Amino acid sequence: MRPGPRAISSPPIRSALVTLLTALLVGAVLPIAVAGSAAAATPTTLSLSAPASYADRDTTVTLSLVAAGAPVAGAPVVVERWDGVAWQPVGGPLITDTAGAATLAVPVDRSPTRNLLRASYAGDETNAPVSVEYVLPLSALPTSTSLTGPATVVDEQAVTLRMTWKTVEGTPVPGRVALQQYVGGVWRWVTIVDTNAAGYVDVRVTPRVDSRYRALSLGVPWAARSVSASRLVDNLPAGVPVALPASAPRPRIALPAQPRATGAGAYPVITRISDAVWRSMVGRSWHRGCPVGRSSLRLLRINYWDYQGYRRRGELVAAASVIRQMAAALSDMYQAKLPIRSMYRVDRFGWSKRVNGADDYESMAAGNTSAFNCRWVVGRPGVRSPHSYGRSLDLNTWENPYRSRLGWVPNAWWPSRSHSRVAWRSRTHPVVRIMTKHGLRWSYATSDSQHFDAVPRFGRVIVVPGCGDAVCD
Repeated sequence: MRPGPRAISSPPIRSALVTLLTALLVGAVLPIAVAGSAAAATPTTLSLSAPASYADRDTTVTLSLVAAGAPVAGAPVVVERWDGVAWQPVGGPLITDTAGAATLAVPVDRSPTRNLLRASYAGDETNAPVSVEYVLPLSALPTSTSLTGPATVVDEQAVTLRMTWKTVEGTPVPGRVALQQYVGGVWRWVTIVDTNAAGYVDVRVTPRVDSRYRALSLGVPWAARSVSASRLVDNLPAGVPVALPASAPRPRIALPAQPRATGAGAYPVITRISDAVWRSMVGRSWHRGCPVGRSSLRLLRINYWDYQGYRRRGELVAAASVIRQMAAALSDMYQAKLPIRSMYRVDRFGWSKRVNGADDYESMAAGNTSAFNCRWVVGRPGVRSPHSYGRSLDLNTWENPYRSRLGWVPNAWWPSRSHSRVAWRSRTHPVVRIMTKHGLRWSYATSDSQHFDAVPRFGRVIVVPGCGDAVCD
């Protein structure tokens, strides 16, 4: 019978097994012991501080390392800075002194994101590791903003204004600046632009009136906001202002300036009477019993030169059959720079019982130019005016008075005087020549120098019953 296996009890083998088991036990227990040692390390506090500083100069960063309220001396601390992509070391490791402190000179960047620091302490057998982040405090430098450019500009032309933004030390500041204009008692935004690396930017503006501007820098983290002094740009007329005699009376009614001209040249636009315009006419320049209706009338909008030399846009209503003649005549006046005081529709002056239509007395007292007005002749109640048919034009009425039965209207100063541009007493005057050229006859000459009657190119001039050879404005 074959014997069974025997137990191995050799002393060398037992010794090897004991050694192996001991090593395995030590390997398993050692991490527990180390972990327990780290957990038992004294917590540490690492803090950084620095005074607020302006950009582009060094500031002193002070760090303090404390464990259980006591300074940690002789400890190496690594300081790094974020460059926008990665952490970069700032010098070599700092060694804390007996007070657990260390200092480092660090340049302050213009961008807050690049002023981020990280300080790290790796710890030792008794003190735990610690890492903190800190942003260098950045103070905004005081700045000055200036606005320069021409003091005058011709109406409808552009002018270049330069906005400059610099620190009080003269360093250019690239950043956002705003141009503002003073309108109606408040500063309104015109545009917001960026200054270049040299700290300035040019802006083109086209002021249509005398305008006050200022520049406002909006501020960046390293440079403070500031505002310039205001600058007045005087808007000069493109035309020649009318020079009137010092003794000449001024119109009794002052009208607001009409809107600035639009488009090139006279730019006449003829349209049918809109609902809004018709509503303003009914009960003023038109009423029941008028010889023409809405469909026979047209509205003319046209540019003209005012007495101050500016281009304005006026409007009048006239008969469809002659509106183009009036537009052509007024366009020629524009080309010759012969001024018109104002050109409001006569409805602006309201209803008048004296003339049974829109108030022509008020219109003349304002020196206004107009055409259609279904009314009586001024000073002759019950006699229909030629203006009722929309084929008559009253031009520059203050300087060219009308001789009514009650005397000169609107003033008695101008009838005996003329002016080369705005008051005519002869058929050789440029205004009369232009009107005549386009079929608008100077019907009553100096007795009613403001009045012109359009003769339709395809018809006869209307003879107003009751007027005969009398002056019927």
